[in-house]
Amino acid sequence: MNKRLDINLGARSYPIFIGPGLLREPDLLRPYVRGKQVMVVSNTTVAPLYLEPLRAGLVGLQVAERILPDGEIYKERNTWHGIFDALLAERYARDCTLIALGGGVVGDITGFAAACYQRGVAFIQVPTTLLAQVDSSVGGKTGINHPAGKNMIGAFHQPVAVIADTDTLSTLPERELAAGLAEVVKYGLIRDPAFFNWLEAHADALQNRDAAALIEAIERSCQNKADVVEADERELGQRALLNLGHTFGHAIEAGLGYGDWLHGEAVAAGMVMAAELSRQLGWLDAAAVPRIRSLLERFGLPVAPPPGLGSERMLELMAVDKKVQAGALRLVLLKGIGSALVTGDVSAEQIIASIDASRKTF
Repeated sequence: MNKRLDINLGARSYPIFIGPGLLREPDLLRPYVRGKQVMVVSNTTVAPLYLEPLRAGLVGLQVAERILPDGEIYKERNTWHGIFDALLAERYARDCTLIALGGGVVGDITGFAAACYQRGVAFIQVPTTLLAQVDSSVGGKTGINHPAGKNMIGAFHQPVAVIADTDTLSTLPERELAAGLAEVVKYGLIRDPAFFNWLEAHADALQNRDAAALIEAIERSCQNKADVVEADERELGQRALLNLGHTFGHAIEAGLGYGDWLHGEAVAAGMVMAAELSRQLGWLDAAAVPRIRSLLERFGLPVAPPPGLGSERMLELMAVDKKVQAGALRLVLLKGIGSALVTGDVSAEQIIASIDASRKTF
């Protein structure tokens, strides 16, 4: 049942392993550890569950731990600096390896620390949430949040391996599972219509955590992301399509305060707003919008921004986003299910209209 995919980036290539029980296979992890010094970065929720199985694969090495508080609110510079404090206190050298054991926050902040410590050290992603397994652990985007905007400070730094043990999803809260499914749906919308159809047919199995369905969804999501990253590692072109719903979603996260809505929840609502804007521009068939809303709702995801966050305030927050170029807001929109594009030719009035329309019940 175990799967292997490879991200082909020349000297920065690396494997993605997907399947049950991988944390209990020490021979899988060890070949990707560089040097003799390892620091495992995790959080207070994940470490009690999975740190010991991971450590079993590191016998004979100098292993230290940095346990972070759990939550998006801690994806900030003080937490990030704390990793450096721990590395320096242990006198870790340039040939050390960092291991990120946790969800997207742990992976992003550990990867950014690895990118910066002594100008770059190796790190391994061991994602324990569905969102991290299908998205944030793959592709080398690392970073931290700033009060003015999400992921505004960071670096591209590829891991040396990604080990996605699907057994970790058994302890995932329902909200976290749904948040990960939002990113899974994204791949169907931007480039894989057959996958979107498959998700509609297997929505119940995924919600019920059917092992085979989850592995299939993770593998197909990772393959889609691998194809995009291989073609555009540093987001100079088509990789921007992976941001469908994210500009709207990041505005929700920043507007509410990081951690109120999960990232995947905000992206789900953002994808509906992007779909509605695409429909208003005449690019997306009107029947596609309720189809997208329906699948997200089946997964228990929000399909509109929170009532307390006004449309004009959302627009203000969207203006502080990595996708802004030369003062113009660039959005990922849809030409159809499975076909996306990036455009900066959208007015403020059209964006506000799409936000307002998403609040309506259809």
